[in-house]
Amino acid sequence: MKSIKLRTAIAAVTLCVGLAVANFPGKAACGADHPADRARMVLSHPLPPLSGNHLQAILVEVRYGPGEASTPHSHPCAVVGYVVEGSIRTQVQGEPEAVYKAGESFYEAPNGVHLVSANASAVEPAKFVAYFVCDHETPLSMDAPQDGKGSSR
Repeated sequence: MKSIKLRTAIAAVTLCVGLAVANFPGKAACGADHPADRARMVLSHPLPPLSGNHLQAILVEVRYGPGEASTPHSHPCAVVGYVVEGSIRTQVQGEPEAVYKAGESFYEAPNGVHLVSANASAVEPAKFVAYFVCDHETPLSMDAPQDGKGSSR
């Protein structure tokens, strides 16, 4: 029962953050007086088992200039990404490469090796918000060298 309540609380926070990121006008992003046409579900994904004792949510804005990319890395926490501007090209090891456009979301499981994270355009900038759900203190990103052992960055 505790796990269901925890996941419900995380889902509510995720929705509120998503609405705020989408710049919905009016009162608070999760106010009861918003018509249903102002909110849309952009992603629903089950989370891994988490300890509720040290739970924290962290938002990180990631900006890529035209043609920019990050080096291979992993995240020790679950990540939900929401593309705010442009298009993002991404691939987690074992999954197909995908392109997400402004207004689209994606999920990354904890500890997956993120082989590709890049701007899909060589001429336009791109920006996304990464929403981390962590239940322990940890660096948010770790290098993924070829030997498979990550180092903090």
